[in-house]
Amino acid sequence: MLRFSLMGNWGLYFLFLIPPLIIGFAVQHWLKKTVAENMQVEVANGLTGADVARQILDRNGLHGVPVETSPGGPLSDHYDPRQKSVHLSEPVHRGHAVASTAIAAHEVGHAIQHAKAYAPFRLRSAMWPAVAFASNAWIFLLLIGAFAQLFGLVAFAIVLYAVVVLFQLVTLPVEFDASRRAMAQLRDMGLVTTGEAQGARKVLTAAAMTYVAAALAALSQLAYYALVFLGNRN
Repeated sequence: MLRFSLMGNWGLYFLFLIPPLIIGFAVQHWLKKTVAENMQVEVANGLTGADVARQILDRNGLHGVPVETSPGGPLSDHYDPRQKSVHLSEPVHRGHAVASTAIAAHEVGHAIQHAKAYAPFRLRSAMWPAVAFASNAWIFLLLIGAFAQLFGLVAFAIVLYAVVVLFQLVTLPVEFDASRRAMAQLRDMGLVTTGEAQGARKVLTAAAMTYVAAALAALSQLAYYALVFLGNRN
């Protein structure tokens, strides 16, 4: 009788799941440290993150896109494609720091992607309904399938998780492109000095690496469950 175990063997478990977890923690620490350091450096022009976002939006003809305060706390900054609105956390919205400028410009980068119908951004938006279901359902189906020894259900759960992983991979070019657009806008509009631009780039690079770490962890987890599933099948 075939028996499915989520743990597989301990060697595979530590090889595929522990290193990405450690990398993820390290990158998150790097991001928080980099943002904190550049929150202490005020920009010479005295503009808040909200001011920077508004100026970049207006320069790109996006006068109807509002800049609002996000209620989610630090690092909750995001662009909402459904409402076509930029949401900035309180420290970014009101802050006059290099980090505030960089993060605000990055979120506006997503608004510009939306307006210009940037292909990876459109793909990620189209995937979201399926991903919202898959991200909530896959682990429950996997646990039920493993407990009941239903290999078809386990396979379906792994396919659902593969959809989540694909979404994270599509997110990478979206995030890197938004940062590229942000830096271009900041330079072209003279919103940062040379020194401030270096700090802004450090913030955006650290933020981008969190998505890389998340994608790496997701890929490793997908590979682990696939190998365990195939091993149990054989």
